[in-house]
This record gives sequence, structure tokens and C-alpha cells, in this order.
Amino acid sequence: MKIFINQVPFEGLSLEEEISPAELDLETEMIKFHSGLKIKAHVERAINALIVKLSMHAVLSACCSRCLEEFEWDLNKDVQLSYPFDNSITFVDLNPDIREEVMLDYPVKPLCSEKCKGLCVKCGKNKNEGGCNCGST
Repeated sequence: MKIFINQVPFEGLSLEEEISPAELDLETEMIKFHSGLKIKAHVERAINALIVKLSMHAVLSACCSRCLEEFEWDLNKDVQLSYPFDNSITFVDLNPDIREEVMLDYPVKPLCSEKCKGLCVKCGKNKNEGGCNCGST
């Protein structure tokens, strides 16, 4: 998402855009997007800076690190960014900061629920679906 500074009036500008996860290289082995990243931005112009209020939303899926089942979760994040500028700058590219803010919300150890029991260490059965007959539970 690029914002051209001379197109932002002092009273502000509202923008909406859907960015492909591939465009921002957001998907990982464990995190997948079900659709694009929806972005709403309100941009205000100060004397020598742009103030950008972003609202981001996406539906993602991840693989639980305990039971290995796939689960969905909603990414909803609001953030405010500031971009100082001078006469030599004509636009501001928000994509690197958007990517960083989204990836900061990725779980280090994705869990389908806090109460996930994981897999049996002996037979590999998902313990969330009940006990197993291998004798370890």
C-alpha cells in the first residue's frame, strides 16, 4: 500500500485495500491465509509527517503444535504508524511495516486451544478425541 504525500489533504484520507499474502510473503509452513489481508487506513498529514492508523483483518489457519490438527483463527489488529518526510519524498510504502506488524502477531507455538492434550507419545493418537489402548494413558 503506497500513499502519495501530495494526495493527502490536511483533513485526512481514508483508504481500503486487500493485499495478497503472497505479495507480502506472509505465509509460512505453519501459517496459511484463507483470503487476502483486508486493510483500512486513515491517513492524516501533519507539517512534516504522515500519521497512519491501520486496521487489519484476515482469517488464517495454523497447525497445532501439540495435536497437529489444523485450526482457524482471526487476525484483527489496529496499529498507528508515523512516517516523517521532507520535500525529497513523494510517497510512503506501508507494505514492509504491514508485513512486520502481521508477523509479530504470529504465535510462536500455535495451539488449537489452551487445553489441547496433544498426541499419545506411544501410538500417536490425538488425546483430544479420547484415550487410546496402547497403555500409556
